[in-house]
This record gives sequence, C-alpha cells and structure tokens, in this order.
Amino acid sequence: MESLDTATGSRTVTDTDAAELPGRFAALLRAGHRLALVAAHHDPAHGDRDRAVRVVHLFVSGPPDTRTELHVRLDPDAPELPTLARLSFPGGRFEREMRDLYGIVPRDHPLPHRLVRHFHWPRGWYPMSPDAGPPPPFAEPEGPYPFLEVEGDGVYEIPVGPVHAGLIEPGHFRFSVVGETIIKLKARLWFTHKGVEKLFEGRTPGRGLPLAERVSGDTAVGHALAYCLAVEEALDVRVSDTARRARALLLELERLHNHVADLGALCNDVGHGVLNAQAQRVREELLRLNREVTGHRLLRGGVVLGGAELRSVPRPGRLRALGEDISSIVELALGHTTVRDRFTGTARLTTAAARDLGCLGYVARASGLAADARLAHPLCDYGPALRVPVHSGGDVLARFLVRAEEADTSLALLEHLADGLAPGRAVALPPEPGPAAPGPRSGVGLVEGWRGTIATRVELVPGPVLTRVKIVDPSFLNWPALPVALADTIVPDFPLANKSFNLSYAGNDL
Repeated sequence: MESLDTATGSRTVTDTDAAELPGRFAALLRAGHRLALVAAHHDPAHGDRDRAVRVVHLFVSGPPDTRTELHVRLDPDAPELPTLARLSFPGGRFEREMRDLYGIVPRDHPLPHRLVRHFHWPRGWYPMSPDAGPPPPFAEPEGPYPFLEVEGDGVYEIPVGPVHAGLIEPGHFRFSVVGETIIKLKARLWFTHKGVEKLFEGRTPGRGLPLAERVSGDTAVGHALAYCLAVEEALDVRVSDTARRARALLLELERLHNHVADLGALCNDVGHGVLNAQAQRVREELLRLNREVTGHRLLRGGVVLGGAELRSVPRPGRLRALGEDISSIVELALGHTTVRDRFTGTARLTTAAARDLGCLGYVARASGLAADARLAHPLCDYGPALRVPVHSGGDVLARFLVRAEEADTSLALLEHLADGLAPGRAVALPPEPGPAAPGPRSGVGLVEGWRGTIATRVELVPGPVLTRVKIVDPSFLNWPALPVALADTIVPDFPLANKSFNLSYAGNDL
C-alpha cells in the first residue's frame, strides 16, 4: 500500500489480487466511497518482465477529500478479471468500455454485448491496445444491435437518429411505445468515438492541455482544470491560493452561462419562445463577459498548468444586474401555468434509481442526492456563498429549479471569489515542467463541472511525457438515467426530458 499526500487531500494506492478485488470493492462501497473511474493500462516491459496489463479502480469520498486506488495486474496473454457489475452499475459500464477498447474480459458480466464498439468494428480489434496498429477497414456487421424488443398488442417502435435536426451530435434512440406512452427507451451512442485518450499518449503536459479543453466544447474550464489538477498532483506542484480562486471563478462563469442557456431552452420546449429569447440574450452577455475575462467566449486559455490567467475580473455591479435578469426569467417561467404544468411530474427519476445508477451533478441533486465536488474535493475556501441546492422531485421541474438556484449560487460565488483578485497570470511552474522525482508518476483531478463531477487520472514518465490519460465526463454516468426517467413518459415530452438532462455526446464518445 502506498499513501500519497496531495495538495487537496490524500490518495491511497493499493495493489490487489484479482480474486480479492470484489471483496475490497464491496467494502469501499459500503464505507460510502464512490467509484469515479476504471482505467486500463498496458505497461511497457522492463528487463525480463513482459508487458503487463493493469487495471486501476479509483474511489473517491469527501469531505475530507479522499481518493483510494485499487491496482490489479493481469495476465497479458489472457487479461480477465471478475466482473463487479452485480455490485455496481457504473462498475459494469466501465468494464464493458474497457473490454471494447482494450480486450480485457470481465468474467460473467450480466450484459456481455458491446457498449462502445459498433457491430461493424472488426471483431478482435481493440483500438487502445499498444499493438492495435492503424484502424482496419470496417467489416460486415456481425448482426443487428441487440435491442430488447417489446411485444404485445398495440406496441410499436419509433427509431430516432442517429442523425438529428439541428447541430447536435449523433445518437440513436429506440422507443417502444403503446399509444403515446414510452414503455422502454434504448439510447445507442459512440457514433463519434474519437480516440481522445489515445491522442494524449506521448504528449508533454503542455501539449495535452489544448486537447483537454476540447473534450466537450461547453466544458472547456471543467475538463482543462481536471487535467491540470491531475498533472500537478503527479508532478507535486502546489498552486497558489490566488490561482485556485481564479480557477474557481472561471468554473462558476462556465456553470452560469450553461445553466442560463438550459433554463431558456427548457422554456422553449414547452412553447414559451419569448422566455428562451430573453435567456439567450442573458447568455450572450455572459459569453461576452467570458471573452473579456479570458479572451475566449467559452473561457479557453483561462486555466493553465500551474495556475490561471485572467485578463479582467467581473465587476460586482455587472454580476448583480445579470442576476436580476436571470431571476426575472425564472419567476416568469414558474408563474406561467403551462410551463409549470409541463415541467411537473415529467420524466421522474427516483432517488433510489439515481443512487443505483451513480448519477452526478444537477441530475443527482434534482433526485435528492447532495453530491458536489465543491464540497467533497474543494478547490479553495468557498465560504458561506457555496449553497448546494437539492430537490427530491426528480422531474423536469426539479432539474429546472436546481439549475436556477445553482445560477444564484454561482453569482454569489463569483462576487466572493472576485474580491481581491486582479487581472494577470498566476503560475507555479513553467509550461513544460520536469517531474520532481524519477520514474512513473500519477495524479488525479476532481472538479465539479457544470454537468457534474469530472474525474481525470494521468500517468507520465520523466520528460515529462504522458503515458495514459483517463477521463470520465459526468455524462458517461448520467446517460443510463435518461431511459429510466422516460418510462411512462409520453413521446411528445421526450425533447423536454432530454433537454432537462442535457447530456454531452462528445464527453461520452471519447
């Protein structure tokens, strides 16, 4: 066992045998730890030792900020480990992803069919394997995707996508319906799997940052910050209090403009286009503010390795005026009977379902789960301005209310964090730092992005050079909740329910 003190908390690394993994896994879950990610590794050969296959399970909890890693080494000729799917639904999803990309087999998995690799991907080709080689030509499909077919009198299917109207990315939705009521929905994703994690390999930390910023375009700060935190932990870099406050400020600016956009879009989906137009007007003002603060409307360039860079700091008066605009939009929406009636009871996700599925962010908090990395893994001292709203309704209304109240919290935090900040660059290390000690290093970054907690784990070798970057966007954990919430919802409410989750295709289809 290895215990590491980090800038924010503690991280314990334990090597464990595959046979012991289920017991250790279950004990951590019982103790209240959350499975944040599962990462497969192909470690290079050293001396007489053959190339090794290693799987890292990362558990997190807090406060206090605690990270626990279980490392399991597998036979490279027959890499397999016992499935954990019956202990944890997210664990089973991570295993399916790992099998599709690395060829590591979870024994006795209850859902053995593919998750990431579509059926025209060649059998036996695993793109993250070091000997995968160039992508081979797509093969003939092995057969139709095994959608569960619902049968009975009056049951019919509605296929939607993967190509949609508008500018959203591709995803296929298969509805089984009686009348207008949805019996079952199956979402099929990964039409745009980009191999992002593979693109990190061999890059220096500085060259990896622009890639992290682009994991999901609307979450540039969240993903850049999670990446930087992981690299800084690996290199034992201590970021100044000023830089941490600046980073937290950027994170709240990102949360605010996205939540305002969603508040308007939800109104639009129930026919109130005027409120949407007003919300988009406010969002445009926020995007212009973002550009003043970082030089980019989506806040790229604000988070840098070792710190942050601000071109300006938001003025309290301007923030309060924006807050009054947002409050008036929310008040008008909730005072309109059609809007409230359409929101209430639609696409309900129970607390138990949200907990079992491992939901994060506003999806979890709208279903009664008070999960927030700003509390569990704080970037800085937020003070009394940090109030995490929680609602138990689990419906579209609850997800609307959580967003609205989080916007209020973000505005209060922005005033608190901006106090004493000045424009400029606060950095604790040069753009291409060297490792503090020889040998492989690892680090973890945990950030409450606007959709929920982002987890990034990196490994690097002297140079420094990245050898592995594993990213978990909250959408990966929240996507399975959408079909659960849509059971017994009518088909015309699908766009509204879908927008209330507003999950990222790009963050999922890495």
